[in-house]
Amino acid sequence: MRSISRIRGALMVAGMALATAGSAFAQQSADTLRITWRDAIPDVDPYYNSQRTGMVLAFEAWDGLVYKDPDTQEIKPALATSWKQVDDTTIEFALRQGVTFQNGDPFTADDVVYTINDIITDKQVAIPSYYTFLAGAEKIDDYHVRLKLKAVYPAALETLAMVTPIWPKAYREKVGADQYARAPIGTGPYKITKVDGTTEIDLERYDGYYAGGPKGHPAIRYIKIHEVPDATTEMTELLGGRTDWIWGFNSDQYANVARMPTLQALRSATMRVYFMTIDAAGRTGADNPLTKVKVRQAILYAIDRATMAKQLIQGDSQVIDTPCFHTQFGCDTAAAVKYPYDPAKAKQLLAEAGYPNGFDTELVSYTAPQIGAAIQNYLKAVGINLRVQQLQIGAAIQLAEAGKAPLYAGSWGSNSISDTSAFMPYFLGGGLDDYARDPDVQKLLQEAGSHTDPALRRKAYSEAIRLVTERVDFIPLFNDARTIGFSKQLNFRTFTDDLPRFYLSSWK
Repeated sequence: MRSISRIRGALMVAGMALATAGSAFAQQSADTLRITWRDAIPDVDPYYNSQRTGMVLAFEAWDGLVYKDPDTQEIKPALATSWKQVDDTTIEFALRQGVTFQNGDPFTADDVVYTINDIITDKQVAIPSYYTFLAGAEKIDDYHVRLKLKAVYPAALETLAMVTPIWPKAYREKVGADQYARAPIGTGPYKITKVDGTTEIDLERYDGYYAGGPKGHPAIRYIKIHEVPDATTEMTELLGGRTDWIWGFNSDQYANVARMPTLQALRSATMRVYFMTIDAAGRTGADNPLTKVKVRQAILYAIDRATMAKQLIQGDSQVIDTPCFHTQFGCDTAAAVKYPYDPAKAKQLLAEAGYPNGFDTELVSYTAPQIGAAIQNYLKAVGINLRVQQLQIGAAIQLAEAGKAPLYAGSWGSNSISDTSAFMPYFLGGGLDDYARDPDVQKLLQEAGSHTDPALRRKAYSEAIRLVTERVDFIPLFNDARTIGFSKQLNFRTFTDDLPRFYLSSWK
C-alpha cells in the first residue's frame, strides 16, 4: 500500500510539474509575466496607498526626479539630469528634456511643481509624514525647478527617489483624481493598461521610455498582476502553474516549492524590521506597568528573539538590537544596549519593579499570528499574561495611533530609504506612533535631522540609540527574510530593500 501511495504521490507531483511547465512556457511565448500577491492595492495612485505592493507597482509605472541604484545605493539622474544645493533649504533641479508621459504628453517643470505642491497639502495622501520636509516647489523655466525644504533634511534625495513619483499635470487635472486612479499614466518603463478593482492590474511595456532612463528598456512586454485574498490561493496558483511569481509565503512551505522541478525558491534577507512599541509614556493609562524601565527591560530579556527569527522567519533573519537597520546611515549597532534571552533575569527585574507575580496586558498585532503567539508564550513563562488582539493592518494601525495599544507588533521597511531618519523619527519622534514620548530622544533626533555634517548626525543618532535601548523605549525583534517562489524560466533578482524590480527581469 505504501508503495502504491508513493507512486500516486510521485505521479501527482509529476503531473503538476508538467502542467506548470506547459503553462510557464505558454506565458513565456506570450511574453507575459504573471504575478500573484495577496496585499491588494486599494488605489493604484502611489500617493493614496501605503502597501509595499503599491510601492512595487509605482516603480514599474512612474519615475521620480532621481533614482537610487539598488546595488550601489548611489543617487542617479532620472527625470532630473542634475541638481545642486543652493542653500541649506533649497535644491535646484535641471530636468530631462524629451521625456513624454505614457499618453504622449511632454514632461516639464509644470508637472513637478503640480505634484509637489499638491501632495504637501492633500489630506488624502496615505502617508503625509513622508513629505513634511517639503515647503513647496517653484518653476524657474520649463526645465528647471527649485524645491524648498522647511528645514535641513539630509535624506531629501533618498525620499525623492523612493516615494515621490511625478504626476502628469495636464492629464490628471483633465480626468480628475478618481479617473486617474482607474487609468493612470506616468513616465516609467511600464504603462498600466487595466485596473480591475482589487483583483487584477495589467501592464504593458512603454516603448517610449526615455533614452538614458535609469530603469532601462524592460525585456518582458506584459505583466499581469492577480490580487488574491489569502496565502492558500496564492500558493495554489504557483503550484498549479497559473502564476509565475509569488512572495511572502509561509517559510514552512519553502522546501515544497524548492523541490518542484519547474520552480525556484529564494529567501532574501531584507531591511524590514519586526518590532514592538511599548507604552513607556503611559498612553493607555498612567498606572500601566509598562511605564517602568525594569518592566520593559524584563520583557526584552523574556523573548527569545533568535529562536523566533530562526524558526518563524528562517533564512537570513537575524536579531535586531537597534531601532533602525544596520545598513542605514547613522544606525550605530555598537551604541545599542543588548538584551540576550534570559528569563531568569526577566523574573528578577519584574520582582524588583514590584511585579513578582507578573501582570496582565495586551498586544495589538497585524503580523503573522505565530509571532504574537510566540511573544505570548515567552511572556507567560515569566508571569506576564498577554492577550493578543490580532487585526488587519489598517485596523491595528488605527488602534495603535489612537493610543490604545499597550504593546503593538508590526514591521517597518523604512520605505527602502537607507538613512536612520526613515526609521527612528516615525516611532520615537513624538508622532502618533511614538509610545515613549521621550524628550531626550526627540531632541537628539531633531538634532540629527538638522545637520548636513555626517559626523554630527552620526553622533546624535548614536546617543539616541543608546538612550532608546537603555530605557527600552522601543523593542526591535528581527529582520525579515522574504520568501519568493517563481518560474525557473524567469531571470529575477532580489534586493535588500525588499523592492522587486520587474523591469530588470527577463525570460531565459
